[in-house]
Amino acid sequence: MTAVTTDTVAPRTYQDHGRPLWRRALLTREAAIIGILVLVVVVALGTVRNFDSPLTVTYLLRDIAPILLIALPMTLIIITEEIDLSVASIVGLSSVMTGILTQAGLPFPAAAVVAILVGAMAGVVNGFLVTVVGLPSLAVTIGTLALFRGIAVGLLGTTAITDFPEEWTDLAKANIPGTPIPLIVVPFVVLALVFAILLHFTPFGRSLYAIGLNKEAAHFSGIDVGRTKFTLFVLSGAVSGFAGVYFTLLYSNARGDNAMGMELQIIAAVLLGGVSIFGGRGALHGVIAGVLLIGTLGSALRLAGVTSDIINVITGVLLIVSVVSASLLAWLHRSRSAAIGRRKGRRSAAGAAAPTR
Repeated sequence: MTAVTTDTVAPRTYQDHGRPLWRRALLTREAAIIGILVLVVVVALGTVRNFDSPLTVTYLLRDIAPILLIALPMTLIIITEEIDLSVASIVGLSSVMTGILTQAGLPFPAAAVVAILVGAMAGVVNGFLVTVVGLPSLAVTIGTLALFRGIAVGLLGTTAITDFPEEWTDLAKANIPGTPIPLIVVPFVVLALVFAILLHFTPFGRSLYAIGLNKEAAHFSGIDVGRTKFTLFVLSGAVSGFAGVYFTLLYSNARGDNAMGMELQIIAAVLLGGVSIFGGRGALHGVIAGVLLIGTLGSALRLAGVTSDIINVITGVLLIVSVVSASLLAWLHRSRSAAIGRRKGRRSAAGAAAPTR
């Protein structure tokens, strides 16, 4: 009788819980990004003039606040192996709606609510095309990126609205009393806690990882894949709408081209923070560290006199390195798992073929 051996390849999993807790906590991409962030801060404090100024902290956090906000739902979307490239265009569209409605005499709070609802409706369009029509999210959101941006520019043309209630613009630029930390950090922390609990401590969050690892298996296990993804796109649109309102107040400027190109910064930060572009892996603390790393590095380089073009090149290199390193680590893990499976198969076959006494 001849024993038959088969090569066993381990399925994709989010995390190897067989490893000790300290290894799962420290030997991760998220921990590495946090370590690099700390290193960049320490080096900048010692070498870059005025980096330790409270104003630097204030302007840094103000500038990256929209990216921090939108990175929260973007993390959940990419974990499900989808993507939303239209977020910056939704920021521009909600900014334009805020300006137009305020100029028309609508009270600013009401204008802001309508702008956020417009962002949510943009998310509905994305979600419908992806989950109901069945189109790839990459193609859909490339199209809606141009669509929403075109609507925003078409509504205002080349003009800009700069007349907003002073109490609201002052609030957007205000700091937490006695600190250099902008007030916008408060709603961000609240949203971050909500998204972190949703992702890491609820069945809904576990379903996102399951969808990203294998959407067919997730479907047959009882997860409504379409509804889950639709919800994420609506959340992304609503948060982008809120970021657009903040962006408008921060710069006292409503224009159709506001936040142009921001989607690349958001996706770069999410991938750099340890979220796999192939889905099924990622954590919010790594993403927040990724946003802070890109923002801190850009701030330090600008203070050091480096041009924006060079900073964009560095951001692009970081994005490529993060994706390549993730793919390389995944390939090494699969190769190691396959080798272990083959060894176990050979041992099992040898044991089955051994004569019994």
